[in-house]
Amino acid sequence: MENRINLDLMGFIEQNILPKYAEFDRAHNIQHVMGVIHRSLAIATKIGADINMVYAIAAYHDLGLSGPRAIHHVTGGKILAQDVRLRKWFSPNQIQIMREAVEDHRASASHAPRNLYGKIVAEADRDLELDSVFRRTVQYGIANYPNMNRQQQWERFREHMRNKYADNGYIKLWIQGSPNESKLKEIRNIISDAAKLQASFNKIYEEECAKG
Repeated sequence: MENRINLDLMGFIEQNILPKYAEFDRAHNIQHVMGVIHRSLAIATKIGADINMVYAIAAYHDLGLSGPRAIHHVTGGKILAQDVRLRKWFSPNQIQIMREAVEDHRASASHAPRNLYGKIVAEADRDLELDSVFRRTVQYGIANYPNMNRQQQWERFREHMRNKYADNGYIKLWIQGSPNESKLKEIRNIISDAAKLQASFNKIYEEECAKG
């Protein structure tokens, strides 16, 4: 199995796919997709998955944000499957697997990813670095709810943290032994301490507002 990304594929994605992330909010920009690519490739290398498939899936995974966010995972799968340019590097069966992986990457999905590649990108999409998790949530709130005041943004932030990342939250990890396990524990420790959570929010909120 290939352990290096096809340079022709890499050039195509860097020129035609990654620039599209400049159109999305700060929580889903080029830094986000590059992080997902990096983490996906690290997992793929460790467990022996197809590097080229993983690279393309990670690159396409959030393109569905060009439409309604609620169905961006489904839209993203369609975008990948309908991009005839990918047929240069992948078989119809590989493209179907890749489509399912994009469709299944969402953290709030009601079912486990249908294939290994879905588990890889879903795990990689969960960037659980503490500052990154908190900052993306604040950024999303500011970008999508500009009429909310500081208190309302805090309440939204706190509710999202509890719903997604707390002990009973909906986030799931799919790769056993992943570094995300210890990172999620750290996040949960902060969520359980209301004062620490609000202090984290206040710091990041002020920094993001200062950016304009």
